[in-house]
Amino acid sequence: MDALVKEAHASGGSLGVQELLNQMTKAVLERALDTEMTHHLGYEKGDPAGNGSGNSRNGRSTKTVSTTNGPVELAVPRDRNGSLEPAIVPKRARRLGNVDEVILSLYSRGMTTRDIESHLHEVYGVNASRELISNVTEVVADEIALWQTRPLDEVYPILYVDGIRLRIKDKGVVTTKVAHLAVGVDVEGRKHALGLWIADSEAAKFWAKVVTDLRNRGLRDILIACCDGLTGLPDAIRGVFPDTVVQTCVVHVIRNAMRFVSYGDRKKVAAGMRSIYTAPTLEAAEIALKNFDKEFGTQYPAAVQVWQHAWNEFTPFLDYPAELRRVVYTTKITTQSSAAYTEIMTGPTRDAHCLPTARRSRSPEELEQGSAGRRYRPAPTPHRTRP
Repeated sequence: MDALVKEAHASGGSLGVQELLNQMTKAVLERALDTEMTHHLGYEKGDPAGNGSGNSRNGRSTKTVSTTNGPVELAVPRDRNGSLEPAIVPKRARRLGNVDEVILSLYSRGMTTRDIESHLHEVYGVNASRELISNVTEVVADEIALWQTRPLDEVYPILYVDGIRLRIKDKGVVTTKVAHLAVGVDVEGRKHALGLWIADSEAAKFWAKVVTDLRNRGLRDILIACCDGLTGLPDAIRGVFPDTVVQTCVVHVIRNAMRFVSYGDRKKVAAGMRSIYTAPTLEAAEIALKNFDKEFGTQYPAAVQVWQHAWNEFTPFLDYPAELRRVVYTTKITTQSSAAYTEIMTGPTRDAHCLPTARRSRSPEELEQGSAGRRYRPAPTPHRTRP
């Protein structure tokens, strides 16, 4: 926890996942570009069949493109004759539109090769040859399979889980569904996107399956699980990881309470709630809640009830030092990049569970790393130490 506290003090607890999403997009785009080069030249890298062919690979150039999730830096392969015209990242193109959204949709657990091929057809367009699409589908499917089966660390001191709205196109009709993103912070302070799931069953069964999936991939302990009051998730976490402290997202409690407050009173009600979640101790928070009830309970009883109902899963927050409170105050680690997950699935119906785990780039060393805050320092030991 020392590393997390130090980073929270230095950065105010901002732990975004945008870089994880960009690296995932980068991995698939670069694999696709390499496949386009092979298709263009007609032979694999290192294949003697290329000798005397009149063209060959000629290193890579760096190119930054803008996507809906921000800039992505790519290593684009070059051929000696300069005749390759990449389709997925065209020459001189600096904006890729929603290509990253389609790519993220490829991470769906259970998606068939045909589904992946259909999505790639959307990216490449009707002019791409069937052979090229087939070749790209093969390498992308392999990349995604590695992501989906990647083992997790045994311990993540903090796990964030939050809901994200997705637009999914099914038979020409766009519907909105809620996906649930899990991000783990390891003992060295690195962030890992552990999974993205779309509920396909009632809450208790769905969350039991999600948590069991994390355990089956090697996760053995979580110190603090931060979630947004998702029904059934706290019980599922405690059922598999009984020693985990479940911390509800404070921002979600505030937001839910504010739904019952008129616009003109929001400023003073927010000030009243602030005295609750900034209280130095549990006793002080209980007094603040009583004062909040006394001041606003008659006019806004539902807002008070939101706090009362969330109290047991809010109060662990009060045991933490101020620096660590900034880390677990909100599941914003997941929601701040939620726009990047707003995707249109245009292939066959596939509501599957997305697992964009943190295998972002292709070198073996990088595949074992997550995304770290600039000033994280290693935690002194990975064994359980309660804050």
